[in-house]
Amino acid sequence: MEPLDDVRTDAYLRRLGVVRPRRATGGSLRELHLRHLRTVPFENLAIHLGEDIALTRDALFDKIVTAGRGGICYELNGAFAQLLRALGHRVELLQARVYGKDGGVGIPYDHLALRVDGRWLADVGFGEHSAHPLDLEEPGEQKDPCGVFLVRPAADGAEGDLDVLRDGVPAYRLETRPRVLADFRAGAWWHRTSPESGFTRGPVCSRITEDGGRITLRDRTLIATSADGDRTEEELTTDEEVRAAYRAEFGIVLDRLPVALHPRTQVGSGA
Repeated sequence: MEPLDDVRTDAYLRRLGVVRPRRATGGSLRELHLRHLRTVPFENLAIHLGEDIALTRDALFDKIVTAGRGGICYELNGAFAQLLRALGHRVELLQARVYGKDGGVGIPYDHLALRVDGRWLADVGFGEHSAHPLDLEEPGEQKDPCGVFLVRPAADGAEGDLDVLRDGVPAYRLETRPRVLADFRAGAWWHRTSPESGFTRGPVCSRITEDGGRITLRDRTLIATSADGDRTEEELTTDEEVRAAYRAEFGIVLDRLPVALHPRTQVGSGA
């Protein structure tokens, strides 16, 4: 996949509200990672609006930068990889399988994450995850505004597999062999269509707030969580209230509301 040109790179940086870094460093990566999480929401609205999830350079740029939308992991990390490469970082796409509540892992290509400059695990597409890139060379715990993370060799996986844990709970199992974006099309199709995918059970849109909290719109419930863990919920009763929340909290303008593809009453283990 060809990198973004300067015009598109500058447009992407404007979307994040940052200036172009002079050099590709760990510090600039850290800033871009946090700004992405604060600005570009994790959202699965396309699934419930009947839209396709197209994993191409132009489609990802048009959705996230031109249209001001967010996306799921394949879109968010796929687009972020393009930006980082354009800024001089060395980026590899890695596939991961997400741990379910039963302790088992999901389908192959369940999740897309990034290895940057051979050292950093960058992930702006996992919903609630680390605010900053994780150090793949650090064997101990890594404290982050969003929790305490640990990256360790998988005890029962293939050689080179890594388990990523948040607050002692396994989040996903990461393979360290580099992939290409096209490899993730089957996983994206499954998550877009299967009633067993958590993404098909209802619309969700979420981002980190400037003060370190999180704002989430799940179906018609607006959830605000502070950095201290205080949580409030507000039920939105009208379509206009829901559209207004998308505009005000996420910058997303919708002419129609998403409708759950497979309502949450269905049983299944999703990512």
